[in-house]
Amino acid sequence: MPPQLPITVLFVGLFALIQVPLTMMVGWRRAQTVIPFLDGGDPTLLRRMRAHANFTETVPMVLLAMAMSEWTGLASVWLWAGGLCLLGGRALHAYWTLRHGWGIPRATGMLLTFAPMLGFGGWLLSRGL
Repeated sequence: MPPQLPITVLFVGLFALIQVPLTMMVGWRRAQTVIPFLDGGDPTLLRRMRAHANFTETVPMVLLAMAMSEWTGLASVWLWAGGLCLLGGRALHAYWTLRHGWGIPRATGMLLTFAPMLGFGGWLLSRGL
């Protein structure tokens, strides 16, 4: 029987659904501006691309580390804390990137993303040694 990872499964589903509008926002802007590749100098498209790309660059690794942490017995309180931290971090980062570009809230979103990445990574390293 495969391992049961109910907390991670919930977060994977949630983040998969969040990925859809981020992807669609890029496509819609491309259709509006007729820019098929790169950003064509359009600042709105660039912000949308970066919000989508940063999500895609960070979320899968954190979710993989979360799944392995749950599988290796990390307490559910830490899984929930890490998942919610990732959710808050990604929401803050995406919102601020889409609306304003750079700023302290965007950087805070990245810190909230790095926290579960480091936490789950550290847990797994301790399990592997």
